Amino acid sequence: MARAKTLPALWLISDARNDAQLERALAALPPGSGFIYRHYHLAGPERLARFRALRRAARARGHIVVLADSALTAREWGADGIYGSPRALWPRRAGLLHLATAHDMAELGLAARLGADAALLSPVFSTRSHPGGGTLGPVRFRLLARQAGLPVIALGGMNRARARALQWSRWAAIDGLS
Repeated sequence: MARAKTLPALWLISDARNDAQLERALAALPPGSGFIYRHYHLAGPERLARFRALRRAARARGHIVVLADSALTAREWGADGIYGSPRALWPRRAGLLHLATAHDMAELGLAARLGADAALLSPVFSTRSHPGGGTLGPVRFRLLARQAGLPVIALGGMNRARARALQWSRWAAIDGLS
């Protein structure tokens, strides 16, 4: 599907803690943004039902909808792509956007070699998801991202002000966009 020119710049990621605000957050995103549905806290039918409701809200604004699950599930549920570790995205599935998670150069390289469309490189800054965890910081993030060999989306403690300060056009957030 996408590479650099058609890849959305802004990505909202779902989580248990931002669930109640997701419809409002999706409506507030610029048209054509991206939405990554994780919702690991929900099981089976409840996860699917919530996905369908949020997919409807996202598509009403022209957003791309990516599922943190298998390619098979993404196709069954009507997602535009999949999100996960580089190895979880292999083998490539035609017609699906592949977004890989990455935390270092080795994972970025693997994502590029396996044909991911982009990598979400994290954590740039400290996050509520991983309090007290290590961060890349702006300098190391930019260094890794510029050598990645594929488009990179900044993740981890991101919000509009930090994206401007980082001087990086592609970024994703859980709390920072909810």
